[in-house]
Amino acid sequence: MKPPVAPPGWSRWLVPPAALSVHLSIGQAYAWSVFKPPLESALHLSGTQSALPFQLGIVMLGLSAAFGGTLVERNGPRWAMTVALVCFSSGFLIAALGAAISQYWLIVFGYGFVGGIGLGIGYISPVSTLIKWFPDRPGMATGIAIMGFGGGALIASPWSARMLDAFGADTDGIALAFLVHGLTYAVFMALGVLLVRVPRTEGARGPGVPGVLEGPQVSARQAVRTPQFWCLWVVLCMNVTAGIGILEKAAPMITDFFADTATPVSVSAAAGFVALLSAANMAGRIGWSSASDLIGRKNVYRVYLGVGALMYLLIARFGDASKPLFIICALVILSFYGGGFATVPAYLKDLFGTYQVGAIHGRMLTAWSTAGVLGPLIVNRVADRQEEAGRHGSGLYGLSFAIMIGLLLVGFVANELVRPVHPRHHIPAPREAGDDHAAEHTTT
Repeated sequence: MKPPVAPPGWSRWLVPPAALSVHLSIGQAYAWSVFKPPLESALHLSGTQSALPFQLGIVMLGLSAAFGGTLVERNGPRWAMTVALVCFSSGFLIAALGAAISQYWLIVFGYGFVGGIGLGIGYISPVSTLIKWFPDRPGMATGIAIMGFGGGALIASPWSARMLDAFGADTDGIALAFLVHGLTYAVFMALGVLLVRVPRTEGARGPGVPGVLEGPQVSARQAVRTPQFWCLWVVLCMNVTAGIGILEKAAPMITDFFADTATPVSVSAAAGFVALLSAANMAGRIGWSSASDLIGRKNVYRVYLGVGALMYLLIARFGDASKPLFIICALVILSFYGGGFATVPAYLKDLFGTYQVGAIHGRMLTAWSTAGVLGPLIVNRVADRQEEAGRHGSGLYGLSFAIMIGLLLVGFVANELVRPVHPRHHIPAPREAGDDHAAEHTTT
């Protein structure tokens, strides 16, 4: 299923909306915390158990992106978007069946495993295409599209909360909400499948835009053999772990922090907080990635990791004393989290060139899989243990926040170790589009 080649005069600015239609849909994953309390109540689950669909979904995102990156490069974005549509929507339908018959393992399998494959393929589907259309502004281009993944929860969080209010928070209501999600997202993602186009040639570009394959180029096979790849892997993993730890448990976390104060947080206000985090996540993806085109990728990651550690410290020390401080620090952390995702494709392009950058990006997202387990596991397991020990409120999270600060500092050091790739890893000369597919085939 090859995408149609753009006709002469086709505007490259029509490509980001195609990517957005997919990313806004699969970005629903960031609104999973809205479903945690109803599932815990209806199926008698712990916080750790209710995080499993989300954790597995992020694991499968990274794994499917890593193993499917070569197929996405070879078959093109339309094929990838179609696969993402089928898997992501089917995952919701399977989860709906699981909720209807009170079989939690079906929810985990549907939303986490099947839907997670849709997350991974859908996430990387437009990346290499966007970089080929925008080789002059890769940070901005990928930021525009990838901000949709961060902004998906801005739509899904209040929408899901309203559905649960209308349908009920029991198993039947949750099942109906999952069903509506699956069908609606299938229609919306189909718009991207129909709209996406690829350049007529590898060199197709507007006036004054540099060629796609200019400069040093590194194949995906060679990239994973470089220390730069693994340093950046650690950077991404640490940044994602720190952000996802808040995001996955956002609604119950803010409720716990202020449960013992004079101004407790209601369920609807907690859902609103999730939506605010989604807005920060989305804004960070376009804002920070665009800034990286001006100040450099390494400098912007210094901000993500260094200032992020400071924000965690402020929440840990003073968060329960000031609701505005808690919210502002969380929003900053989530803007860094989103910015890290949107900046990494451009960072990879700077280090390895545009040749096979989609496949390299897919392999890099295994860091997300690891972080998708680490972040929720650290926060939920620590909170569960602290609750068993008789602690409550903000005391549930102090230890996990200290761990996050340490991880961000590890990422900061790894970013400082990134250097230009040694010429021995470069391919002999820039290759044409026809050679790309053949070379990609050899890397599988």
